[in-house]
Amino acid sequence: MLYSIILPTYNERENLPIICYLINKYMDQAKLKYEVIIVDDSSPDGTLEVAQAIRKSFGDDKVTIISRKGKLGLGTAYVAGLNEAKGDRVIIMDADMSHHPKEIAEMVKKMESEKVDIVTGSRYIAGGGVCGWDTFRKLTSRTANFLADFLLNPGVSDLTGSFRLYERKAISQILPKVHSTGYAFQMEILVLARKANMTIGEVPITFVDRIYGESKLGTKEIALYLKGLIKLFFTT
Repeated sequence: MLYSIILPTYNERENLPIICYLINKYMDQAKLKYEVIIVDDSSPDGTLEVAQAIRKSFGDDKVTIISRKGKLGLGTAYVAGLNEAKGDRVIIMDADMSHHPKEIAEMVKKMESEKVDIVTGSRYIAGGGVCGWDTFRKLTSRTANFLADFLLNPGVSDLTGSFRLYERKAISQILPKVHSTGYAFQMEILVLARKANMTIGEVPITFVDRIYGESKLGTKEIALYLKGLIKLFFTT
């Protein structure tokens, strides 16, 4: 069983070596075979050069790099990564160390034991949480999830989280149908999965705010999320 881990990057030169080291450590510890697919959107900070050094260190069989011209967005980064993925299962996570690779083993156990199509990491079930967020960020996340739960009733506690494990057939079926961008992208994936009668499991995770670099969350991202939420409410 091969696990393909897709890491979209934009200005992650400090974080990328650490997250790749941790992925290797915990995947080897769990005896899980893996590959990492780095999808970089022309980061001006030299992330691509760091990725190339990582590939040289770990080997071409472990690290694939996709370098794209321009900042093309998270959704298309996942599509690009999936097109290159060789794995039977696909893991999507952030490259900024907000998602800890040690959680992957529990996600795999959940998928194996409950035979679900998707396992999503949740900050909002028992054992989950966040670390390093200010009050505004916490309130924004809680409000986003409350609105999504109220309007869409997806049956998932953390609809905007992006740390997930997918059966290859599930993500391959859903991804071409997703039209949202930004944070609404994650939400639409689970909404479409429910609509397709796919099964979803949750495991608790602790989301840690980035140490290096700046958060991508801003007024534009919030507006895009609300627009995507309203669109999904009327179309699904």
